[in-house]
Amino acid sequence: MRILVIGSGAREHAIARALALDPATSAVVVAPGNPGTATLPGAENAAVDPLDPAAVTALAQRLEADLVVVGPEAPLVAGVADAVRAAGIPVFGPDAAAARLEGSKAFAKDVMAAAAVPTAMAHVCSSLAEVEAALDAFGAPYVVKDDGLAAGKGVVVTDDRAAALAHAASCLEHAQVVVEEYLDGPEVSLFCLSDGETVVPLAPAQDYKRLLDDDAGPNTGGMGAYSPLTWAPAGLTDEVVERVALPAVRELARRGTPFVGLLYCGLALTSRGLRVVEFNARFGDPETQVVLARLRSSLATALHAAATGALASLPPLRWSDEAAVTVVVSAHGYPEAPRKGDPITGVEAAEALDGVHVLHAGTAADDAGRLVTAGGRVLSVVGTGADVAAARAAAYAGVAEIAIDGAHHRTDIAAGR
Repeated sequence: MRILVIGSGAREHAIARALALDPATSAVVVAPGNPGTATLPGAENAAVDPLDPAAVTALAQRLEADLVVVGPEAPLVAGVADAVRAAGIPVFGPDAAAARLEGSKAFAKDVMAAAAVPTAMAHVCSSLAEVEAALDAFGAPYVVKDDGLAAGKGVVVTDDRAAALAHAASCLEHAQVVVEEYLDGPEVSLFCLSDGETVVPLAPAQDYKRLLDDDAGPNTGGMGAYSPLTWAPAGLTDEVVERVALPAVRELARRGTPFVGLLYCGLALTSRGLRVVEFNARFGDPETQVVLARLRSSLATALHAAATGALASLPPLRWSDEAAVTVVVSAHGYPEAPRKGDPITGVEAAEALDGVHVLHAGTAADDAGRLVTAGGRVLSVVGTGADVAAARAAAYAGVAEIAIDGAHHRTDIAAGR
């Protein structure tokens, strides 16, 4: 297959890497891609505006793509998958109507209520007075979520009522805001492939959303992740499929908006049982980096099966017994004001280490051809090993080889796991 991957982050680098290593793939084009995706064997980058449905469709037609994989959420909400699908090209990614599952927290809550999916109680608020009433109803810790897309940084969880109100006020400037009850317990990410009817789960992972060690500091797009979760309850994946993923997929089909693509189930294992924290409509970052590092089945075949309604006949997915850990290296000033243009060195040295590969996110080549920072989360350093401890040691050995002025990374990703 010739496969076109839309996006430019570490998630898309991880997807493109898995596809480039897949015997079912003859060529991979990443648009717009990044300096890392350009170096993958059998892969190349192509220029495109990922938010322009017509431009993406034209590129897919020019490349005679057998499959288009849409990585980020914004192109999905913008209708890129609709346009590609209308041109008769298989596409892994939901239409804009189904992508509202991520594009609107209020819509997702409505779907979950209709499908009897266990989730946090919530109030959808249109005014600050409604927010204040909701905060009073639930009490601290306060959970306030931007209703729309916010690149993983639209959620505030705080004991500070003033901070909760301030975040709500900023969200209300452009959309509704969702106030939820706080969910205790560890969080788990489970990706599920869907063809609109059948659901196939991938391996669970856990990510770290806070900027600083010990889960301190502001929420980010994610500072690291690991898989497998040896501590997770037996049968967790089956429970999520039966109680969460399948009911949501069936409800969207009932509404005439079948979900074809990746249903990201963000979960909390609370004292009262399984609860959904959020749905996303695409692979999560940085969990993708560790999940795909462990996948031994053909990713191309699985994604094509989802895109063409053939998941029911897909052979069971095979997984490595090894563990994977990823550590995100972020730019100076992330997440508020990440600095761009700082030189990056040591990537090749990191990749020369056993069990280490480096995925690019916010990188670019400057006028002199040097690799420099171009975004908040700059690199995902992935380590694999016999167990989580070994994978963690490999990932941090890779991080130690990389130098970026003012860069930051957490030192406790997967510690004690």
